[in-house]
Amino acid sequence: MKVIGHILLCTALCWQLSVFGQKTPNDSLLKKAALEVYNNPDRAITIGKKLLQTEKDINKTIKIYLMMSTAGIAKRNFDESLNYILKARELGQKTNDQKLRITVLISIALQFQQMELLSKSLESLDEADEHLRKLPEGLSFKYFETARSYALRGMIYKSQSNPEIALQEFLIAIQNFEKVKEKKQTYYNQSIIYYNIGRCYLALNQLNSADSAFKKSMEFASTIKAKSLEAFALKGLAEMNKQNHRNQMALELLTKAGNLSKDVGDLTLNEGIYKEMADNYLAMGRQNLYQIYNKKYFETRLKREQSELSSVDRAIDIHNMEAKRRSREMVAHYNCYIGTVIVSGLLVFGLFFWRMFKTRQNNKKYQKEIQKLIRS
Repeated sequence: MKVIGHILLCTALCWQLSVFGQKTPNDSLLKKAALEVYNNPDRAITIGKKLLQTEKDINKTIKIYLMMSTAGIAKRNFDESLNYILKARELGQKTNDQKLRITVLISIALQFQQMELLSKSLESLDEADEHLRKLPEGLSFKYFETARSYALRGMIYKSQSNPEIALQEFLIAIQNFEKVKEKKQTYYNQSIIYYNIGRCYLALNQLNSADSAFKKSMEFASTIKAKSLEAFALKGLAEMNKQNHRNQMALELLTKAGNLSKDVGDLTLNEGIYKEMADNYLAMGRQNLYQIYNKKYFETRLKREQSELSSVDRAIDIHNMEAKRRSREMVAHYNCYIGTVIVSGLLVFGLFFWRMFKTRQNNKKYQKEIQKLIRS
């Protein structure tokens, strides 16, 4: 599995899921859990499980599962995240809330993108975009989800080493987020996108533009106190300093990033921090510290890859089950079609033979009447 050296697009699924109608204690707990997603994802999941024990409303239950899935992604537990998103999808097929269905589809696309199942991700995005086109213009929700769709496509292009095209998608995503009336709902997402814009500029060796993007990412992250997002931005700035041979400054930034990420448990983030620290110590000729952090890097990388492989295996099993279900549905549909054709054919032939029988009877009757007339 390819090493992912950038933040995966953990778009803030729960931040736009406002609860309408009368507020309940569960709504307050869900809001509290949402605030913990990037700082203490285990705590967010614990709150979500508690909420599921009493929640009866299907739409709110979907929102809880989406929040828990986001928390799972935030700590790179893809198997756990996949479990929650599949439950959300199952319930999403039963809800009449069109907006919530769109959110679930984009969240599923996000999950598959995280697992590098890019064709499945694009398939879900295309379906979501079809629904988005049917919504009227001017809706904040439409701008928000359209932005997420472009951002996710940008991530896909970026992972395929197309930073120029990825930048175009990211910038369109930012334009759509800026049209959302509830600005604070977009801060998580904009922090993530600006981080990835910075990564694209780094790949294109445009260091000044990368510096500006990383600082914007950190500004948004600091505003909403999202520790893991701030840590990623710091790691990006550290990479710039490393490229400019300012290794000590890079290490200071990485130390700050490591302190911020302690409670998050993000394997990809920790993996990136350890690798950068090892690289900087190596450049400074400090072999002992290089060996320590290089070992931590490989250990964390192994844990991440094991987590990804487990979730991919499960996704393949689910895909196979869906393929079998579709096959059974096609066979059933085909059998129904054949049965309908046979029954229709029997009815047509039956009607034909009945009409032929009646015609013969009438002919015999007319012949008898004609014979009578002739004899008379």
